Amino acid sequence: MSQCCINPSILSADFVNLEAELQRISNADAVHVDVMDNHFVPNLTLGLPVVERIQAVSPVPLDAHLMISDADRWAPAYADAGVASVTFHAEAAMAPVKLARELRARGAKAGMALRPATPVEPYLDMLTELDMLLIMTVEPGFGGQSFLDITLPKIRRARAAIDGSGIGVAIQVDGGITEETIVRAAEAGANVFVAGSAVYGHQDPAKAIDRLRAAGQAAAANA
Repeated sequence: MSQCCINPSILSADFVNLEAELQRISNADAVHVDVMDNHFVPNLTLGLPVVERIQAVSPVPLDAHLMISDADRWAPAYADAGVASVTFHAEAAMAPVKLARELRARGAKAGMALRPATPVEPYLDMLTELDMLLIMTVEPGFGGQSFLDITLPKIRRARAAIDGSGIGVAIQVDGGITEETIVRAAEAGANVFVAGSAVYGHQDPAKAIDRLRAAGQAAAANA
């Protein structure tokens, strides 16, 4: 399994001072940008114009998580904007294989997200089309929620399938990640962790990133 990566979510950042907030997490592996359309999820955040500006000033690559309807139509534009990784929801894509291939063709890594109640098994055959599988550990839509332990068996099954096939697909988890829950998620097989309040709620976000990364790597090594 590859190195533990920490991708802080700017959903917990100060939106008035986003450029400064990005500089505070310059030791992160990527910045997780939550795009919500108030249709797929009951919340509205930001869209492509803001993501393009974030892309222009961010000290680390962008990891865009599209919690939007009609992902087939809208996701490719984020790849065109230079976002390093674009994740769409399986529940919002009509043709996920075609979309994943289009994202890769436009220069982005392709990620696919599953809500907590969405099983991973129907999608195992398309893992070769993906660079990352995002298993939501809360219901998507709002930050600050508690980690759902019921998602751990799904993470384990996904890790077993990926390791068994020998493909290099990352497993990302998003929701309720703290220094405590990252241990359980890493032991289950996740290796990319989205953390919002656990980073930006800390007085020193960079130090919080280092502590999360250390906790995740130790747990993965002991698993």
